[in-house]
Amino acid sequence: MRMTGSRVAPREFPTSGGGLCQKGWTAGSLLTSPHRLTTPLVRVAGELRPASWDAALDLVARRITELQTEHGPDAVAVFGGGGLTNEKAYLLGKFARVALGTSQIDYNGRFCMSSAAAAGLRAFGVDRGLPFPVTDLAGAGAVLLAGSNPAETMPPFLQHLARAREGGGLIVVDPRRTPTAEQATLHLQPAPGTDLALALGILHAARAGGLLCADYSAKRTNGFDAAWRIAAGWWPERVERITGVSAADQHAAARLLAGAEHAYVLTGRGTEQHASGTDTVSAWINLALGLGLPGRAGSGYGCLTGQGNGQGGREHGQKADQLPGYRRIDDPAARAHVAGVWGVTPESLPGPGRSAYELLDALGTESGPRGLLVFGSNVVVSAPNARRVADRLSTVDFMMVADVVLSETAAQADVVLPVAQWAEEDGTLTNLEGRILLRQRALPAPAGVRDDLAVLHELAVRLGQPPQRFPADAERVFEELRRASAGGPADYAGVSYPRLRSGAALHWPVPADDHPGTPRMFLDRFGHPDGRARFVPVDHRGPAELPDAEFPLQATTGRVLQHYQSGAQTRRVAELAAVVGEVFVEVHPDTARRAGLADGDGAVVTSRRGAVHARVRTVESMRPDLVFLPFHFPDDQRANLITHAALDPISRMPEFKVCAVAIAPEEVRS
Repeated sequence: MRMTGSRVAPREFPTSGGGLCQKGWTAGSLLTSPHRLTTPLVRVAGELRPASWDAALDLVARRITELQTEHGPDAVAVFGGGGLTNEKAYLLGKFARVALGTSQIDYNGRFCMSSAAAAGLRAFGVDRGLPFPVTDLAGAGAVLLAGSNPAETMPPFLQHLARAREGGGLIVVDPRRTPTAEQATLHLQPAPGTDLALALGILHAARAGGLLCADYSAKRTNGFDAAWRIAAGWWPERVERITGVSAADQHAAARLLAGAEHAYVLTGRGTEQHASGTDTVSAWINLALGLGLPGRAGSGYGCLTGQGNGQGGREHGQKADQLPGYRRIDDPAARAHVAGVWGVTPESLPGPGRSAYELLDALGTESGPRGLLVFGSNVVVSAPNARRVADRLSTVDFMMVADVVLSETAAQADVVLPVAQWAEEDGTLTNLEGRILLRQRALPAPAGVRDDLAVLHELAVRLGQPPQRFPADAERVFEELRRASAGGPADYAGVSYPRLRSGAALHWPVPADDHPGTPRMFLDRFGHPDGRARFVPVDHRGPAELPDAEFPLQATTGRVLQHYQSGAQTRRVAELAAVVGEVFVEVHPDTARRAGLADGDGAVVTSRRGAVHARVRTVESMRPDLVFLPFHFPDDQRANLITHAALDPISRMPEFKVCAVAIAPEEVRS
């Protein structure tokens, strides 16, 4: 969309092709919702009560100062969000490292794309979700989607898969027969937590069928032999015993991908949100490299991002180990460059901090943070092992939340600050294909509501920072971001608001004002110093928690069409809540019958960590050993009460997508 005077007019945008999902066309209703926060809230005698902005901000600054004076800089932590604009993510990271001097900052994107990001970095030397425009997918004869259900999570995306779907080349890997899988030529339905073995099996089938691209591997990659030494032991018949996917279907998938002139392998959260998520994505990348897809025009590997600014949110410093421009915080050259832009010494910048779950789990402990500032995240619902996280939040000495509604996390805070929504502020976002988008303000925010940038500015000044160091104007922040990112992997130096206002389609890296951007990466070389991609040797090890006699089933979680993330906003849209207003559990009819359940009954799904109360939906296509719950609901309907916080050793991604559970009628387990 673009602004014309006081009106909003449509414009061509190839990524969505003019399409909106239900969440998109109802998003405006929240702008005037009675659920909006429009005044700061301060906890007095155990209750949140209205307060002035000055009183609320003064209290936040005073408590920060008291906690850090007594316990040191790391006594205060910051938790950000993948829906924040680039400007907010950048300034939040700067605020943490400069105004607070804390290393304790991470964000909810750690729970989304971190495994794919880590795998992309080690394979290609650069992480950009799609290193090609999404419109390139329209020319593909074959697409393998591993762990993604765009028919519900982003319906407009499906238009780009039409050729593959209609030509018989759409392969979907998912333990459920989702609406996306219904459209596939080939649906591979592995047991949860076995995607890595399946990827190895398809690679093995490709080599056995003489389908690998040896010339490409020799010229453009390193490490195939080491990766193959492991994959050689995963012949399709062995993989069938582990995954439940037939050897014939593994061979068919290999033939479809290798036989297409243009083909893609794409991953999503279903294959990434595991304690072995990084290795699992590496296995899919190895398959793509073996077939010669990445860096070839019209083919490739990509990760489908999951939040509004899922790509940009992970580039500019709100991650525990990161500085702007996708620089590493432990890189001396990166520290020197960014410190120079910020006007501080490199030595004053803290080092890496705890990852998202580890940060939350450390709250209130002897060595952990005593205070927490939350921007754009609802961890009480969205974090794994949610009861543990809520308990840790209850132990902190002070918590501030900036949000648009009183989320379940905000309800536990000592101070809640009402902030602007998407239509009420300027800022940039970076979409799944690395294109920087300018979102311009269409409406004024309600009286009493401020932008997150203004909040950070006011707090920084109260903490003794020079006012000019933390600008509250989005364009001024972006100008600084350009300089801070210059020369980094995610280089925005040549991106400017005037260029974006003119309609320029700029995909990073954009290293200079006259640079056209980089819509297609890796056509000539990959991001490693030698220009080659890396095969990574990976082996299947399975879920961190296996079923047993007490918990004989496996549970997986995901989204539904009507809701988004923790549901803090979509549950407050009447049109969406009317369609799906409570959590449900999908179960195979035979599994339900053995548990004494029928369609529509109330059930309790229990794991070693907690229990979820849900309405039964019997689904014939479900695996008999699996149940599914959406994760958008609060209180005792939180799917994350049962999920496992086992962490990937590289990405620190929790294992959201598989845990051992039992299911029973509510009156039996409650």
